[in-house]
Amino acid sequence: MKKRAGILFAVSATVAGMLTAVPSAGATDQAGSTAPRAALKWTGCATTNYPKLECSSVEVPLDHTDPGGRKITLALSRVKHTAKTFQGPLLVNPGGPGGSGLSMAGFVSSTLPKKLAAQYDVIGFDPRGVGKSKPALNCRTGQFTPVRPDSVPTTEKDERANLARAKAFADACGKKYGDLLPHIDTVSAAQDLDVIRQALGAQQINYFGYSYGTYLGAVYAKLFPERVRRLALDSIVDPTAVWYDANLAQDYAFDTRHKAFAAWVAKHQARYRLGSDPAKVEAKWYAMRAAVKKSPAGKKVGPAELEDTFLPGGYFDGYWPYLAEAFASYVNDKDSKPLVEAFGNFAAVDAAGGNGYSVYTSVECRDAGWPRDWHTWRDDNWKVHAKAPFSTWNNAWYNAPCAFWPTDSLEAPSVRNHKLPPTLLLQATDDAATPYEGGVSVHRELRGSSLVVEQGGGNHGIALSGNACLDRYLTDYLATGKVPRASGGGEADAICKALPDPKPLPADAKARAAKQDTSKGSTLHGLIGFRG
Repeated sequence: MKKRAGILFAVSATVAGMLTAVPSAGATDQAGSTAPRAALKWTGCATTNYPKLECSSVEVPLDHTDPGGRKITLALSRVKHTAKTFQGPLLVNPGGPGGSGLSMAGFVSSTLPKKLAAQYDVIGFDPRGVGKSKPALNCRTGQFTPVRPDSVPTTEKDERANLARAKAFADACGKKYGDLLPHIDTVSAAQDLDVIRQALGAQQINYFGYSYGTYLGAVYAKLFPERVRRLALDSIVDPTAVWYDANLAQDYAFDTRHKAFAAWVAKHQARYRLGSDPAKVEAKWYAMRAAVKKSPAGKKVGPAELEDTFLPGGYFDGYWPYLAEAFASYVNDKDSKPLVEAFGNFAAVDAAGGNGYSVYTSVECRDAGWPRDWHTWRDDNWKVHAKAPFSTWNNAWYNAPCAFWPTDSLEAPSVRNHKLPPTLLLQATDDAATPYEGGVSVHRELRGSSLVVEQGGGNHGIALSGNACLDRYLTDYLATGKVPRASGGGEADAICKALPDPKPLPADAKARAAKQDTSKGSTLHGLIGFRG
């Protein structure tokens, strides 16, 4: 992928200097006690991409209702402010649940205009259970080892096999982490953020979150509204639908996005030779799916793995040229090698299962109610599959451990809030992972919020990835606290045009086979990850 255009302007430190300073160590918390002075010990943890990155850790209660009880550790990262004007800590989160946020501090700090980034301590963190936080969850390896049973349960054998996989994962989590699972949830993670705030010695925090990070930020703002200085949410989870209904809504949106991919391939018929009719191109994709069911590509890519491979195209259209090359090679040249390589590069799920999936299930299964009767899942998913077959059953099995989860589910909190300063919401109309309705819902829930819409955009995570219009609203907000306000009716306060569709890769064979580069767009979408 080509490197995206940078942000177009820097913000005057003079304007930012007119803002109220953020108090530092010794601030009083909401209960009236004195927050501890910042005692965090920061050590260098620089990377090639982020040479100014520092790391630390902080202890938080496992159970926030028992603050004197067992402690766990959260890993933190920081790019420290360098300007005389200091606007406080900016906590950043890439989503998940289960996404590591340590690199996010470096990404945001290096992507914002330099004069603006210099005014913040940009703080990344691994939420409880994630990455370098301790203990880190890893319930069961081999959960996604290929070749899995067909995700679409057209036979009783496939359904039983997938149910057994889901139940085995839930049982393994309960056996290994029975003492932790009751405390791996969004409310607990939001309470952790306030411990981080106190450890930083800040009276208030600024927060910028993508995807699931929008829900985490909204829950934090509900619990601690007076601690929020600025709140920017990008690609927004619908807090009224967590999590079962939200996943069903995703299925329709991902199917629409897959059709958009087929239409793009059809538009470039001269290159891919898969036809100029989008419906016929899509039919060839399903024919490919049927073929790898009979004979998995490279003995690795069956129908479930094929869905995993193409699912990232629903998150970021920059992947389309690479996926189209693999698609065309398989169909036209009977060459499965590019498809196997695409599975290795783009598959949405680590074949080993691992930490991210363990935290994802632990949070979502605990956060809110899920049907415990499999007949409900079966009926609902067949109904959705009839209209949206691309990833409905794949998504169902990804979340199916929640039907057998060893802890009870909590009641999802309302995030309705009228106590916040102006907040900024960024949402693409055709986002598949967090459909557009989520942005509208949160706009209604957070009084005084401002909704900026990327019209026609289908990518997930839209700010700081090349759209100068969106980036201007974000940087203005972080610099001054100002948000756009619509003068007329309608849901949006401001509208930005979507970026152009990607172009096919260069025609020479070497360029076609090249791996994706480390452009800011691909970096961001690698940080956000998949499934939210």
